[in-house]
Amino acid sequence: MALDVGVLRPRLDVLIGLHMGECEILPDDVHGMALNIDARVAAAAKPSEVLASQTVRDLVLGSGAQFEDRGSHELRGVPGTWHLFAVVGAP
Repeated sequence: MALDVGVLRPRLDVLIGLHMGECEILPDDVHGMALNIDARVAAAAKPSEVLASQTVRDLVLGSGAQFEDRGSHELRGVPGTWHLFAVVGAP
């Protein structure tokens, strides 16, 4: 009897969000709005997608990183709308 090992491997979908901003580093923790924004950007990603905020896209301009527009999003608990981009290529 043949066994398909693909059936035994659990599927792990990773959601990745990238944002840059100030945070407060404490002895046992890290706090700040930038961490909240990053978590919300990750939550907006599709499985196996890397999403970046407009802030990240602007800061790496000229690096060769490639982005695809994913439009404006409201991020829970974060004021305003946020323009997000999928990272589709890196130098």
